[in-house]
Amino acid sequence: MWRQMDQAAEQSCGKCTPCRMGTVLVRDALDALRHGRKSPLDLAAIETLADQMTATSMCGLGQTCARALLAALRSFRDVIEAEIARGAQPEQNGLAYMTAPCIEACPSRINVPRYIDYIRDGKPEHSLGVILQKYPMAATCGRVCVRFCEMACRRKFVDEAVGIKTLKRYVADQQSGDKALKFGRELISQPLGADMRVAVVGAGPAGVSCAYHLLLHGYHVDILEAMREPGGMAAIGIPAYRLPKHVLHSETDIITELGGRFLFERALGRDFSIDDLFARGYRAVFLAIGCQQGIRLGVEDEDPSVPGYKSGIGFLLEVHDHVAGLKSVSLSGEVIVVGGGNVAMDCARSALRMGADKVHVVYRRTREDMPADSEEVEAAIAEGVVFHFLTNPTRIVTGDGRITGVEVAGMRQTAPDGHGRRGVAPVPGTEQIMPCGTLIAAIGQQVVKGALTAEDGIAFDRWNCVAIDPLDLSTSRPGVFAGGDCASGPSTLIHAMANGLKASRSIDDWIRLGRVTFQPRTRMREILNDNKMLADDAVEVPVKPQYRVHHPELDPTVRKLMFEEVEQTISPEQAYREAKRCMRCYRTYSVITERAIPEAGA
Repeated sequence: MWRQMDQAAEQSCGKCTPCRMGTVLVRDALDALRHGRKSPLDLAAIETLADQMTATSMCGLGQTCARALLAALRSFRDVIEAEIARGAQPEQNGLAYMTAPCIEACPSRINVPRYIDYIRDGKPEHSLGVILQKYPMAATCGRVCVRFCEMACRRKFVDEAVGIKTLKRYVADQQSGDKALKFGRELISQPLGADMRVAVVGAGPAGVSCAYHLLLHGYHVDILEAMREPGGMAAIGIPAYRLPKHVLHSETDIITELGGRFLFERALGRDFSIDDLFARGYRAVFLAIGCQQGIRLGVEDEDPSVPGYKSGIGFLLEVHDHVAGLKSVSLSGEVIVVGGGNVAMDCARSALRMGADKVHVVYRRTREDMPADSEEVEAAIAEGVVFHFLTNPTRIVTGDGRITGVEVAGMRQTAPDGHGRRGVAPVPGTEQIMPCGTLIAAIGQQVVKGALTAEDGIAFDRWNCVAIDPLDLSTSRPGVFAGGDCASGPSTLIHAMANGLKASRSIDDWIRLGRVTFQPRTRMREILNDNKMLADDAVEVPVKPQYRVHHPELDPTVRKLMFEEVEQTISPEQAYREAKRCMRCYRTYSVITERAIPEAGA
């Protein structure tokens, strides 16, 4: 109980007396009792204080941190009194773990309430520091993150989830120009020898995140990238109206500022192999090669070589080159995009900006089933994209050597399966031709064929992704780790950066110790998840409804004609108001173990 209250006292924001004073008083009283000293408070006084904290604290931390203590005092008072009568006891092995629903929902486990606290205190640079502990691409993530944290936010039980992503972008954009944070080798506390080299293959979010953390650990890191610029799918797959390239490049530049190197136009399987990397003296390799090859629709008369046929990723690469001024690309007539993910939304909205007269999105399931971010779907609708749900392509129609249309059929939902998910089946007799001049297949991506060969010794799973151990991201070849899309299939930027952090820890362990160490906090997260200890609950104290701040946006009729950034940064006043909406839903969990828990990183 002392360990749990000590954690609460350390994390208290100090804005209300019950939590600020109560946690300290109870902690010190418990500390005296566990060491056999006279306590300034007896058990009755401790119970009274704990009760007051639970009933009157202003945030989730103070409201919940004493619940376990209260339950123990009320149900096992005789056991506790017997413990006290025996005097000082040996130190117990265990761990206290403080978290919140938003923290556990984030793949990178960022301490969201803490960085929001700093905004409320008028310290955006401190807030950014909390984010930089986990990954370097704060401004990028603040623009394109899919907001798992907001989905878990308890504020939604009152009105709307806190605008966590909006606040992240605010603090990142504050650190620009003359206010920009400086990165350099002086940030590295223990630089390692020149032989401590690691190769990162792929300069996307996973590769950049892994390199960032390894550099801060003192390693010498080279990132080998097949393209001529860093960023991976963030660079070529996310259009400039969502993520301006100067924003992305300002964050990938952190790698060179920390002493890392980008080696561009170096493709795995073409210019080097895994064997070559180890022969050059690299101690370990991290594969972050992504999934940059499109998947075919698998319908009748499909031929990717026919003019007018484009893969989703191929089209976005054309858009990237057009915006960058590398080559001129334009569309005309009607465009059909097949798919329901964020790539499909990016393709549809980009097609409008490239000159298409009309853009249709064809998706075989319902809108509720779409994996795309709901905000992206709404933005596409506002810009004039036409959606056709429960519709599936069955045949490609060509004429005069190019695509002229797509035959589609209506679909119906089937009965839910054992997991509650409803499938779809075609409705006979509903076939029709949708005319178009361009068809964009955006149903998924895969690892580029030939990047890895049998000689590399890297196994693949049944989904044709690099097979990894989920605990440490190790592959079938010792010393080679993998993460991001190449290991999971197409996923999100925040998942990729979380993989980069995890891989950096595993690589550090592998090089220093020859094995990967136990991670206590990771195990605690597994326990919480397995036992559903962070299940949704109601707000403990009444909170005045106050709806969230939203990004200012360009008008849809204007923005669909250009690639200028659609969303703008909120003001400091708006950021302060939004930060005040956070209810600091911290929860503290403790575990007692028979043996001492091995030390490891956070």
